Amino acid sequence: MRFRPWSRAARRWLAFAIVLAAAALQPVRSQSSGPSLPVIHVDNGPNSAAAQQAHYVVLVSLDGFRWDYARKFGARHLLQLGKEGIWAPGGMLPSYPSLTFPNHYAIVTGLYPEHNGLVANGFYDETKNARFAIADSAALTDGSWYNGVPLWSLAESQGMRSACFFWPGSEAKIAGFRPSYYLHFDDKIDDGARIDQVLAWLRLPAADRPHFITLYYSEPDREGHEFGPEAPQTRAAALKVDGLVGRLKSGLDATHLPIDLVVVSDHGMTKTEDGWVNLDQFADLSGFQTDGMLLYGRSEEDRARVYNQLKHASEKFVAWRRKDVPAGLHYNENLREGDPVIVATGAYAIRPHGPPPGAEDRPPAAGMHGLDPLRAPEMKASFFAAGPDIMAGKTVAPFENVNLYPWLAHLLGLQSPKSDGSINVLSETLRDGGDVAAK
Repeated sequence: MRFRPWSRAARRWLAFAIVLAAAALQPVRSQSSGPSLPVIHVDNGPNSAAAQQAHYVVLVSLDGFRWDYARKFGARHLLQLGKEGIWAPGGMLPSYPSLTFPNHYAIVTGLYPEHNGLVANGFYDETKNARFAIADSAALTDGSWYNGVPLWSLAESQGMRSACFFWPGSEAKIAGFRPSYYLHFDDKIDDGARIDQVLAWLRLPAADRPHFITLYYSEPDREGHEFGPEAPQTRAAALKVDGLVGRLKSGLDATHLPIDLVVVSDHGMTKTEDGWVNLDQFADLSGFQTDGMLLYGRSEEDRARVYNQLKHASEKFVAWRRKDVPAGLHYNENLREGDPVIVATGAYAIRPHGPPPGAEDRPPAAGMHGLDPLRAPEMKASFFAAGPDIMAGKTVAPFENVNLYPWLAHLLGLQSPKSDGSINVLSETLRDGGDVAAK
């Protein structure tokens, strides 16, 4: 029988059928590949054999979630997490100043701000002759601004992969490492997509799967500033992130992996009192570099002069020479803290200068933080945790957040360097009592 050539139409259908058949033979791309997000992957190698046997820690931060919000607003998922594991009903003490960057970094390094390098959200460094600002991407990604060994770098250095869905410091190479997976901060990324990405990381092959993961939400801090801590908008934001914690917990449980979930906040919130306090109303700041309440004089003569002008100037703040700042504040050793050091005595918004004549001057935000938590209990943060390595149904008394670092490292089975924290503070919350040999 003689072969008859196919028509052009038949050849097109044959080509189309071949494409369909080839597509059918390709593996289906499941949700385990994760959402389409701008995740940056750093090839730090696979998990070591020991790391693959270790448990997991997911550390969540709810920015500005004051210690009493859970009970005040009825945050049922957080309260349930505390019942299943542990929580601090009286709050967790942030480091001074009770600001976002200093305290997030204190949690993951175990170092007070004056030791971890982030003495405020913005500051001047005399030796660098440069400023650090949280809106400056060049500074955020420059590891020379950061001291200590953050938990993700600690994990990576010991053969364990890590991932950060936002956390101050996570965009920089610190102590020789970046997380294996991280993102540049973009608060517009969908709240649910963040959870989906965490779960996608936990579905990676064991060799690539991060064992230490951070997740950050900027609420209810934003609403607390704009409307005040008691406002209905703040309550709604607190309940929103509580719902996200519930969704995350359900997703983590579904993985059937041994995961310790730890939910914290960096600080609390209080209602701002009165209007602006301008330091230049009390002292001549000519020649001073300033950043917020931080003052940097050019000479010892200038520093002494301004201190003498400010030390009895107002009941709304106290002034110290840096070396004389009370030891309990842990704020008297770092040049970045400035000199003299100004500390508010209440919920007062303090700045170095008012606006120039004729310029618009907006009032301070309705809510604020940054105060000494020992003087202002509204600054206290939240702490909840549950998982296979954590005792169930226990509460802990207020403790300093630097003690989380050795505790978290222990949960991961990591050897942690000396820090300002101690595992002994929280050892009774651990099923193994903090015994290194038991890990």
